[in-house]
Amino acid sequence: MKRLFLLVSLLVLSKFSAQTWATEDQYIQKFAKYAVEEMEKYRIPASITLAQGLLETGGGQSRLAQEGKNHFGIKCKEDWTGKTMKHTDDAPNECFRVYDDPRQSYEDHSIFLSTRKYYANLFNLNMKDYKAWAHGLKKAGYATNPRYASILITKIEKYRLYEYDDTNSKEVLYAVLKMYPILKDDQTFMAQLEPSKMMTKKVKDPVTVEVPYKQTSYVQQQKRVERIKTKAEILNSILIKSHPNDGLKYIVIPEDTTVKFIADKFRVSESRLVKWNELDTNILKKNDIVFLESKNSEGNTATYKAETGEDMHDIAQKFGIKLNKLYAKNRMDEGQRPSPGQLIYLIDKKPRN
Repeated sequence: MKRLFLLVSLLVLSKFSAQTWATEDQYIQKFAKYAVEEMEKYRIPASITLAQGLLETGGGQSRLAQEGKNHFGIKCKEDWTGKTMKHTDDAPNECFRVYDDPRQSYEDHSIFLSTRKYYANLFNLNMKDYKAWAHGLKKAGYATNPRYASILITKIEKYRLYEYDDTNSKEVLYAVLKMYPILKDDQTFMAQLEPSKMMTKKVKDPVTVEVPYKQTSYVQQQKRVERIKTKAEILNSILIKSHPNDGLKYIVIPEDTTVKFIADKFRVSESRLVKWNELDTNILKKNDIVFLESKNSEGNTATYKAETGEDMHDIAQKFGIKLNKLYAKNRMDEGQRPSPGQLIYLIDKKPRN
């Protein structure tokens, strides 16, 4: 019985392993079809889309891809009304879009590029000139990394992604198979190519395996662990993080607590914490950003569009900039709130009207 259980377990695992991805090659095998479909609809090179997906998700392994099905690092922006999640990128706890599945993320990426005016010049380029597209994306401000274009080009050439620019949605899976002949042994993949052939295979009767105990799911176990944890344990697990703005030391509050608790834990005086973080209360709320040293006089990116509900203190904490400096740069009075979508200056002073 034990041998039979082990055999069935291995068969189940092998079935599901074909549906996941753990390497960049597996990512390409899974998502090349989406990239080519989007190329046909929006005239964005499939090589560029795939390279961006590989880079932005770390080959499908990033938190945004795993939890939010977000494969292109697209932030909420003022026009997004769907689900969201918080994630640290240019600043802590930034708002990112969440999708129901990766296909939705791929289409939204196409819509994002094709409907925003600063990417308009890309669509004047030769669709098969992936180098021009890579440099055009960087020039249009898609990413802040100065090497963004060269990284995309390297990935395209390493994995010969340019070959997908010469195919179509009906033939893309054959192009993938040509690139990865080993997929001939993957029944899940081959079923997409020859569904009728796969359906003629005789299906064996299912094997029922008796399990001597009821297994507890991972989610149930996690919920049980969380119930056991006390608030003090959660607070004591806070880790110091390095902010994108010159590596400033900061923490994110996991549960409501007090300035005194954080001061005692990190051996910093309460008065300094209050001063560094421009606090007007002794209570710290869940997800508050708290700096453990004095913030800088400017941010790490030029501008930022205020999100609905944000005040200037929220933005100052998000980008590690002193609140009084932020007001001054934007020619705003203390206590004045930004309107949703307002352009906030973080390095240079806002030009006079």
